[in-house]
Amino acid sequence: MNPYIPSDFKMTGLDALQTLEATPLGERGLPASTYQLLSEAAERHGDKIALRFLLQGLADEDGITYSYREFLQRITQTANAFHQLGINSDDTVAMLLPNLPQAYFTIWGAEAAGIFNPINPLLEVEHIAAILNEVHCPVLVTLAPMAGTELWAKAQQIKARVPSLKTIVAVDLANFLGDDMKALVTADREDYLNDNVLDFDQLIGGQNSDGLDSGRIIDSEDIASYFHTGGTTGTPKLAPHTHANEVASTFQINTATSMNGDIVTLVGLPLFHVNAVFTGLSTWLGGGELLLATPQGYRTPALMENFWAIVEKHRVGVFSAVPTILSGLLNFPTEDYDLSSLQFAICGAAPLATELARQFEDQTGLVLLEGYGQTEGTCASTISPRFGDRRIGSVGVNLPYLQVRIVEVDEKTGLAVRDCDTNEAGVIAIKGPNVFKGYKQKHQNQGQWVDDGWFNTGDLGRLDADGYLSLTGRSKDLIIRGGHNIDPQMIEEALFEHDAVADVAAIGKPDARVGELPIAYIQLKPGATATVEELLAFAAEHISERAAVPKEIHIVDAMPLTAVGKIFKPDLRNDTVETLVKEEMAKLGLEIAELSVEVDKKYGQFVKLKVANNADQTQASECLGQFAFKTEISA
Repeated sequence: MNPYIPSDFKMTGLDALQTLEATPLGERGLPASTYQLLSEAAERHGDKIALRFLLQGLADEDGITYSYREFLQRITQTANAFHQLGINSDDTVAMLLPNLPQAYFTIWGAEAAGIFNPINPLLEVEHIAAILNEVHCPVLVTLAPMAGTELWAKAQQIKARVPSLKTIVAVDLANFLGDDMKALVTADREDYLNDNVLDFDQLIGGQNSDGLDSGRIIDSEDIASYFHTGGTTGTPKLAPHTHANEVASTFQINTATSMNGDIVTLVGLPLFHVNAVFTGLSTWLGGGELLLATPQGYRTPALMENFWAIVEKHRVGVFSAVPTILSGLLNFPTEDYDLSSLQFAICGAAPLATELARQFEDQTGLVLLEGYGQTEGTCASTISPRFGDRRIGSVGVNLPYLQVRIVEVDEKTGLAVRDCDTNEAGVIAIKGPNVFKGYKQKHQNQGQWVDDGWFNTGDLGRLDADGYLSLTGRSKDLIIRGGHNIDPQMIEEALFEHDAVADVAAIGKPDARVGELPIAYIQLKPGATATVEELLAFAAEHISERAAVPKEIHIVDAMPLTAVGKIFKPDLRNDTVETLVKEEMAKLGLEIAELSVEVDKKYGQFVKLKVANNADQTQASECLGQFAFKTEISA
C-alpha cells in the first residue's frame, strides 16, 4: 500500500483532493530520491515479486522474475558499475534500449550514480548525437550486436560524433535464450568487447549489491534525469527532472489511481518515455508487480494476439496505452478469457474518441481512465477520478498537489493577461511539485512561463465548474500519430525544397486508428506545375522519418492567411474534417442535408451534421464517434 496517505483514501474528485491537500506535501514524509523510494519498497516487500519479464509474449509464458530485494540489488550493482566507470552526480548515462529488465536497472541505477538520459531509438543519429553532446555523455547503454536489431550499428555512428562518449555498455539479448539457441544466434558474431565496450551483465555481476560504493547522499533537488521532448523530428529539448519531481509524480499517480497491494501492472509502452517509467515506479510505490511485456512492447504481434490470455494468466489489474493500442485490442475477442482481475486502464498521449472509449469499455468491462500530461510535468497532470464521475471527452481533474489554470496569454510577452472563465477555452498552465524548472538549453525557456512557476503547456483547454479539464487544441501544432509527436515544420521544410512549391502547411488529419495522420496543403509558384503523385514521391524521398511522410497532399490556389500574413491552419483543419465527414457519410450511403465545421471556444473542432432521418442519425453518430472531434448530429 501507499505508505504516505491514509489507507482509505479514494480519488473521487476535487472534494477528495481538497481533504488530502489539507496536509502539506512536505509533511507526508516522501523519500528524497528514487533510490530511497525503491530501497524503502524493498524493505517493506522483500521476497514479493517486483518485476516479471516476458521475452516473447506467449500465452503460456511464465517469464523471468525478480523479487523486490533482488530488484534493488541489481539496481545497486548497476549504480556501482557506473560509479566504477567514473559517473558522479553531475554525469549522464544515456540509454538506447528496448524494454528489458536491464533497462530498469539502468534507469534507477543511473539516477543513483548520476543522471539518467533515455533516448528514443527512432530518433535520427544526428539528433541523438546532439542530445549526448549537450549533456557531455560519457556512458551509453545499448544492445549488443544481434541480427534483427539496428541499435548496435546506430551506437557506432553515435560514438563517432560524440567526443565525450568513452564507454559503451552492451546488453546481450542472447543471454535470455537457452544455451543451444544462444550458440546459434551468436555463432557468426565477431568479438565486439574491449576496454571501451563492456558486457552489461558481466559488468554489474561482480559489483557490491548492499549499498552505494560512492557513499552518495542524494539531495531531493539533485537532477535525476534528462528526458527529451519535442517528437521524433527536429532536435529535441531536454527536460531536467529533479529527484523531488520524480518522487512527487510517482506519489501523485499512485495516489490518484490506488495502484496498491497485489495489483499487477502490464507495461507495453517504451521505456524511453515518461509514461512507462513512472507507471512502473508508481506500481512499486504501492507494492505491486510489474509485468514487462516483451522488448518491443505493444509492437510485438504476439503480445497483441495473446493479450487477453496474458491478462488471465498473470492476473493483470491495470495497463496503460494510447488510443491506437486500444483500437488494436478490439480486434481480439475477450469472451473466452477470465478478465475479472482487470481493474482499470489508463489512456493518454493522444485524443481518445468517444466511440472508441465506449466500445472498449463494453467489450472488456473495465474502467477506462483518460489522462493528460507532458514531460515537463514529469509525467501526468490530470486523470479521470477512478472512484468518481468519469466524463467522456474530459481528461479528468488535476492530480494531488498540482494546480491547473486556463489563461489568456499576451502574444508578445508570453505572460498571462487573465484567467479564463469557467468553460472558456485558453492556454493550459500547470504548477506543482512535479513541474520542472525549465529546459536544459536555456534559450528554449523564453515564453514558457505565463506567471511565477506556471508552465505554459502549449495546449489549449477549458475547465468546467467541477474542475474537469477538456482539451480543445494544441497551440504547438504537433501532429500526434499513435502517441508519437511529429513536428509539422520538418514536413514543411522538406517540401519547400521542391522547385514548384511556393508555400506549404502540414497538419494532422483525424484517423480512427492512430488519432492523426500527417497531410500537407501546398500552394504552387505562379506558372509552376506539379502533380500530387510527384509531390508525394518527393516527400517520401526527402523526409527521413517514415512516420512523418504525409499520407495526402492537397494543392490549393491560395493558403488561408491571418491579418499579419501567417497561414491560418484552423481553416485547413476544418477543410480536412469536412472532406473526411463527407467521405465517411458517402461510404455509409447517407445523404448530408447540412454540414458545418468550425473551431468552437468551448469544444475545439466542432462538426454539426444534419442527415435525412433518425436511422441515418444513429449510423452517422456511431461512425463519427471513432474520431476525436466533437460532433452534433440531427435529422
